[in-house]
Amino acid sequence: MSLAANTTSTIIPCLRYRDALAAIDWLCRAFGFERHAVYADGDTVHHAQLTFGNGMVMLGSADSTSDWGRQIAQPGEIGNRETQSPCVVVADADTHYARAKAAGATIVMDIADQDYGGRGYSCRDLEGHLWWFGSYDPWKAHD
Repeated sequence: MSLAANTTSTIIPCLRYRDALAAIDWLCRAFGFERHAVYADGDTVHHAQLTFGNGMVMLGSADSTSDWGRQIAQPGEIGNRETQSPCVVVADADTHYARAKAAGATIVMDIADQDYGGRGYSCRDLEGHLWWFGSYDPWKAHD
């Protein structure tokens, strides 16, 4: 018996941003995400869902007062380090790389062919979160 729900994507990264409304606009422009849902009051985003193909990220405004907010540090608060990073499978890594770079993404690892297959790169978004984008599809690699 599987413990996983029968849904499109069972693992969805969640991120927090100091300026979540600006982050939503930037993530859509730079990385190609699409707004699925945004619940906000003024400048505070309580919850947002952005889709990319059949994948999704959820995000909200950073805070240090809620039970959840006290568990999360922003990259700028910890020397721009991360303990995890979303990995996004793209159809054309070079085209995606050019789009992200043009939008101001900070390239951390330049685009390159990977030893395990595919082509990809790593970058930071407008608030320093680390992302990996590449054409390696782990689902197809094991077929």
